[in-house]
Amino acid sequence: MKISGLVITYNEEKNIEACIKSLFKVCEDVVVIDSMSSDRTVDIAYRLGAKVYKQKFLGDGPQRSFGLKYCKNDWILNLDADERLELNTIEKIKILDLDNTHLECYEFKRKNYLHKNWIKVAGWYPDYVRRLFNKKKTDFSPVSTHTKITSKKFIRLDNNILHYSFDDYNNMIDIMNKYSSWQANEYYVSNRKVSFLSAVLHGWFSFFKSYVIKRGFLAGVEGFNISLLNGLGSYFKYMKLYEYNKLQK
Repeated sequence: MKISGLVITYNEEKNIEACIKSLFKVCEDVVVIDSMSSDRTVDIAYRLGAKVYKQKFLGDGPQRSFGLKYCKNDWILNLDADERLELNTIEKIKILDLDNTHLECYEFKRKNYLHKNWIKVAGWYPDYVRRLFNKKKTDFSPVSTHTKITSKKFIRLDNNILHYSFDDYNNMIDIMNKYSSWQANEYYVSNRKVSFLSAVLHGWFSFFKSYVIKRGFLAGVEGFNISLLNGLGSYFKYMKLYEYNKLQK
């Protein structure tokens, strides 16, 4: 069974080349859905042989689903622009019997890096993600942030995807701010309500869960900062929702 690669992008010129090259190691074709990048992302993708389609950002799930019709094969390998396939993962995908499986998707472990260090605690590993799936049998959840393949017929593979998401703490804060805004807006549209106390409790528990329950303390300064940003992300997600609801009155 042949596989198509899929990646959504916005100003990913520093990441897209390595991502596309990784996808082409197991994929027959690679489709890039670009959200009107202003850098060299599209030029690089074209040069590497990817098919590029421009689409104003529809939200995480809908944007990925939009790209499925441009993928020539039923089996799709979807990576984020800052993700790569580990060598043993490439070899594993090549020997999967996708023609005869009853499964709809495969889940991989994701190795998250910060400051060139692989973070194994604070919920950052194994951080399972569904990346290989049959588009005729399943699809992405239609949400603005943190979409995933909506299937119960999957298996977890003992293989890794490499994730180079954050350059530094400034970048982490920027991403936290962006995602908390998206999630707050999603909750607001669905008419969800929240109190100030609820926002505080969500933020505190998110920090506690990451730092204590998921052993972020074992990663020293990195673990504390990751846990703190997890807590702040949760807090501001609900505080922004609280603000939206207050402004509406």
